[in-house]
Amino acid sequence: MIIQTVSAFFVVFMFTVLLELPRRYVLYTAASGAMGWWMYLMVQNAWNSSMMAAFVSTLVVAFLSHILARLKKAPVTVFFVSGTLPAVPGAAIYRSVYYFIHNDPDRCSYYLAETLQVAGAIAMAIFIMDSLFRLFLVYQHRKTPTG
Repeated sequence: MIIQTVSAFFVVFMFTVLLELPRRYVLYTAASGAMGWWMYLMVQNAWNSSMMAAFVSTLVVAFLSHILARLKKAPVTVFFVSGTLPAVPGAAIYRSVYYFIHNDPDRCSYYLAETLQVAGAIAMAIFIMDSLFRLFLVYQHRKTPTG
């Protein structure tokens, strides 16, 4: 698990270099991606569900991305796009296309459904965390005295 988390750190690090993000954000995005992958592994081991693992890990990455964006005064997407990279269901996408090409509709359908479920879980986690942060900011704005 430690080796996979460290590997995720370096993969996200290299991905941010490839995307040509500013150097001052690269370590933060890599740490966010590694934390997300560690959470993915923890949930996967506990519940044996790739959909739930992707959901929880994306919640963690989205939370960290919002926090880092405010601390570093950068857009949330700077930290979020690279951080969610390990949770993307690339193997399931590959397998669904592979079995489609090899005319195996049962396996193709299985992996396509898995891909769509994980993608939906990622989208739902993004929506939930973004909504929570917006609610928090509205609450903070109303709480502070004006004038």
